[in-house]
Amino acid sequence: MPVRTITTSPFADQKPGTSGLRKKVTVFRQPHYIENFIQAILETAGEGLRGATLVLGGDGRYLNREAIQSAIRLAAANGVGRLLIGQGGLLSTPAASALIRSSGAIGGIILSASHNPGGPEGDFGIKYNMANGGPAPEEVTGAIHRRASTLTEYRTTDTPDLDLDRIGETRIEGMVAMVVDPVANYAALMETLVDFDRIAGLFKRGFRMRFDALSAVTGPYAQEILERRLGAPAGTVINATPLPDFGGHHPDPNPVHAEALMTEMMGADAPDFGAASDGDGDRNMIVAPGHFVTPSDSLAILAAQAHHAPGYARGLAGVARSMPTSRAVDRVAKRLGIPCFETPTGWKFFGNLLDSGRITLCGEESAGTGSDHVREKDGLWAVLLWLDILAATGKRADAILLEHWATYGRDYYTRHDYEEVDATAANALMASLRERLASLPGQSFAGLTISAADDFAYTDPVDGSVTAAQGVRILFAEDARAVFRLSGTGTVGATLRVYLERFEPDAARHALPVQQVLAPVIAAAQEIAGIARHTGRDAPSVIT
Repeated sequence: MPVRTITTSPFADQKPGTSGLRKKVTVFRQPHYIENFIQAILETAGEGLRGATLVLGGDGRYLNREAIQSAIRLAAANGVGRLLIGQGGLLSTPAASALIRSSGAIGGIILSASHNPGGPEGDFGIKYNMANGGPAPEEVTGAIHRRASTLTEYRTTDTPDLDLDRIGETRIEGMVAMVVDPVANYAALMETLVDFDRIAGLFKRGFRMRFDALSAVTGPYAQEILERRLGAPAGTVINATPLPDFGGHHPDPNPVHAEALMTEMMGADAPDFGAASDGDGDRNMIVAPGHFVTPSDSLAILAAQAHHAPGYARGLAGVARSMPTSRAVDRVAKRLGIPCFETPTGWKFFGNLLDSGRITLCGEESAGTGSDHVREKDGLWAVLLWLDILAATGKRADAILLEHWATYGRDYYTRHDYEEVDATAANALMASLRERLASLPGQSFAGLTISAADDFAYTDPVDGSVTAAQGVRILFAEDARAVFRLSGTGTVGATLRVYLERFEPDAARHALPVQQVLAPVIAAAQEIAGIARHTGRDAPSVIT
């Protein structure tokens, strides 16, 4: 059918954040809203898109299938040569990154709002990934926003809906639309990184595991790899079917939203290992029997133990963490004699480091861990690497955690989220902190003395670009730290995130309750920032 040009008007709110454009479903359901933004992506990609390969998929949340069909028509009308689409419209974010890289695609459109809730009243999102498989950098997202802000028409076709459930090729206006198995390419990549035979042997010996997919996209991947290829018993993966509303789950893998898994892992008959992933499969939660493993500790342990896996037997070139992530991995890097980079929050900041070969592993405190195999965080990969380490060492996960603390010391760590805070109040809090930075050193709060305070800025060691105002850091003389920043992943108001940590070298003190150890740091942070005064909140919405 012929290409049609549709007259439209620009939307003022189509500015991508750190992980693409995220809004409420009701916003995306406005006439032309999805089409406008995807057209802006395609036009920003430019002439290089014509005849090229593009990857398309999403996390299966509400509106995913409809948006996929719109994207197919837009791609065909804008000259894409080949479109690779995950069966059922599904592709986890790391699997999409892997497929972009292995297929030689010019990039990919990923439909997801990551760990945000789904359903008709939930959230939706669209982001563009580049040819390296990683999220578009700021200059590209800025260009997409500028184009979206002036768009007056988009190009589409009247092609009937494509059967997303049937693997195979269909020709649409000169474009080859290929529906592909969303798991196969990803599983093959995993086999090059971890020892499948060794992990299978673990399960043959009676190893018990629970993986909670939270009714999100990782379910089919986990069932195929863990249960079918590695031989884990049926039922190891729970909540395995992706649902448009995630079955009512909040698909954020943390102790609050994965409460059932936490209860099981803290019980008397806990499995040997517990894990969960999020809405689009890029985040992970690791739970040892009786112990929640913080994402910061998980990154540090993987860095210390990765050499056991075949994909990392050569050693690590370096590691990186986002600024709010605890300093646990820094201690591992120092002992290994490798660089450790501190970046702003947002996976795109790891991209240059990975592409230049400066780092092999990287991670964020918000449950994201990854390596140089893709350019996204990868939840199931982190779980598989943990399993390979357990199989190679013959040790339980809790033993590995305790031995790590005994070797490197423990970075007690927590994150306090104040969600849906009035944006004006949240910005006023941050402005007040920034105005007082120079005067804070030397002052004492809750028995702790501030040794330094700054507004974190990052100079990229590869391209020299500078990213400023990335969060206020307060360092205490007692080897503790508080970090304040506003999150860019929510869709309502503002989320104030306060990250709190304190280093404890004494193994005799490694079993104390986290909030107890951090109580002075928490009190100092609340007083320094005036959280209650600015926000009206006496307590955080979520403690992780």
